[in-house]
Amino acid sequence: MSKINPWYVEGKAKFIAGNAFYNPNSKLVRDLGVLAATLHRRDKGSLRVLDAMSGCGVRSLRYWLESNADWLWVNEGNPELKPILEQNLREAIAAGCCQITHLDAHRLFFDCYMRRDFYDLVDVDCFGAAVPHLDTMLWATKIGGLMYLTSTDGRTATGHLPQNSLKSYGAYARFHPATQEQALRLLIGRVQQQAAAKEMGVEPIFSLFTGQTYRVMFRLVAHQRLTEKNYGFLGYCHSCGHYQTVSWQRLGREVCPHEDRPLTISGPMWLGELHHREEINRLKLLAREWQWTKVVDLLAVMTAEADLPPYFYTLREIGCRGCLDLPKRSRLTIEGVWGAISPALYRRSASGYIDSPS
Repeated sequence: MSKINPWYVEGKAKFIAGNAFYNPNSKLVRDLGVLAATLHRRDKGSLRVLDAMSGCGVRSLRYWLESNADWLWVNEGNPELKPILEQNLREAIAAGCCQITHLDAHRLFFDCYMRRDFYDLVDVDCFGAAVPHLDTMLWATKIGGLMYLTSTDGRTATGHLPQNSLKSYGAYARFHPATQEQALRLLIGRVQQQAAAKEMGVEPIFSLFTGQTYRVMFRLVAHQRLTEKNYGFLGYCHSCGHYQTVSWQRLGREVCPHEDRPLTISGPMWLGELHHREEINRLKLLAREWQWTKVVDLLAVMTAEADLPPYFYTLREIGCRGCLDLPKRSRLTIEGVWGAISPALYRRSASGYIDSPS
């Protein structure tokens, strides 16, 4: 093994990272992408992948080897990574199934649109804010196709920089205990709004927060899905901890029913489901078939939380509100919680894990 360019193995892929960014801890997220791509190919009979920000190319390589992608367009803005990509994807290139480019992502998406060259899966693995690409990525995606989006700009959407959220999402993000889910809902809402402006819509297949990164898998559909019921506001009472959704018609008139005081309002954001239950169950069956135990466990949590309201309470918040001395999360079981608190106060976070240690 070379000390300069060590080889990594992930799934069926063997590759080098070189000076490209590679986070082995994100394997679970890439596993989910491979599962979704595999099901899409089974449904449609083919799979053409556009990897807009490929890095070392591990995601593209896994789509080809594990999801049986028919064609890969692998784009990386840094041309210095070309030798690494050519090395990692040499078999796909030799088979005539791959091209590598070094274009700006916006130019890439518009080039696809101008040539009517639409893709079954568009993977946009952004570092930082994904907002600049929420509009343009739609132009490269086939109707019925998938978009896998990454954002690492947590502070903007979690209420720490509300002026920035206004600029980025056209929404005002306020801080409260469920801000990680709020970030996902602002992201989904913005994509939904951009699609609706083009008379299209998106369906969230799954959404998750992995500690520092927000990821959403969408499906692009032909008819817009934005309504006053699924795109609105979230109210929070800092005094008693009460949450409630706020419609456009009631904006400015809702007060906390317990404290009779105005709610702190965030939004607008997506208020619909974070996960598509039927698709999650299909992904779970495939993960079981492949014996991906950790992925099965995560998908089981997504199934359980698919119908829950657009907020959650952390264990720390529950302990504080209920004057409870809760043990550490590693020692706490759900059964142990029921005897101490109301079930209505408990929910899993959108990451697939109980949100934060007590």
